[in-house]
Amino acid sequence: MSIVVIAIAVVAALIGFTKVAPAVATRLGLALERRRLGLAVKVGQVPGFAIPYLEGGNGEVLVLIHGFGGDKDNFARVAGHLTARFRVILPDLSGFGDTTRDPVARYRIADQVERLHALLQSLGVTRLRLGGNSMGGFIATQYAATYPDAVIGLWLIDPAGTAAAYDTDMMRHTVDTGDSPLLLRTVADGDALIHATMSRPPYLPGFVRTTLALRGVADYALHTRIMAELRTHSPLLETQFTTLATPALIIWGTEDKVLNPSASVAMQRLLPNSRAIMMPGLGHVPMLEDPAWCARDYLAYVDAARSDGGVLP
Repeated sequence: MSIVVIAIAVVAALIGFTKVAPAVATRLGLALERRRLGLAVKVGQVPGFAIPYLEGGNGEVLVLIHGFGGDKDNFARVAGHLTARFRVILPDLSGFGDTTRDPVARYRIADQVERLHALLQSLGVTRLRLGGNSMGGFIATQYAATYPDAVIGLWLIDPAGTAAAYDTDMMRHTVDTGDSPLLLRTVADGDALIHATMSRPPYLPGFVRTTLALRGVADYALHTRIMAELRTHSPLLETQFTTLATPALIIWGTEDKVLNPSASVAMQRLLPNSRAIMMPGLGHVPMLEDPAWCARDYLAYVDAARSDGGVLP
């Protein structure tokens, strides 16, 4: 059977699945996308949790961590631009994506750091580059502070973790009411989430939006508890550390409505060996809105650091 015939058959199957089984269509679509990007799904085990992750490429290890409500595929398209240079690992955080759900477990930043460390130890990863978006940026920074000898450098994308980052109307509303666009009560809330987090949302078929929204709705109670736990039991970075020596690239979408872009200054104070890049026109998840741009900036940063003997401007 020719490749063209196979492609037509796949498309026809997808169209049929979208009407009767959007979750099946989404899984098939993700599988095709991951294969196109050279990423394979694997599963690690840490105490109490099965942790699926995507992996591809060769070279230095680069681990990228999604934010609240996200999953391993948030960084998949960025990874497609990086696997020629790095062994890229994209884990689901416990309580998100396809990991185990445990309603009585703790999900503080420190807990996520230790589970990530356990996963990487199980994979034999002792030295790595580490990046994260939003909550994932908080976790990455905390990880570097906890295991400084393990982390070669940080890549922080609209990171949480400082008081300045939470100085937005959205976060104040969440503190006052407990409500957030990141918490989905209904499938219709999925579109509000996209509007709140992205300035240039990529095209997502309706069946994918529906499937992701249904997962968010199913996780509403757990994620509400996790969000409250993060606010009350995860100390801000500046209350824990004066400065951290880890080299870092900080990028921030100027249209971020979730976390304040001006917090890049606070992150640079915490990480004096860092560089900040503002990304005009992008929102809270630049790696989803323009993955090629994000990857180019990161590769340029790594190359500049290497040319300077590892010392960043």
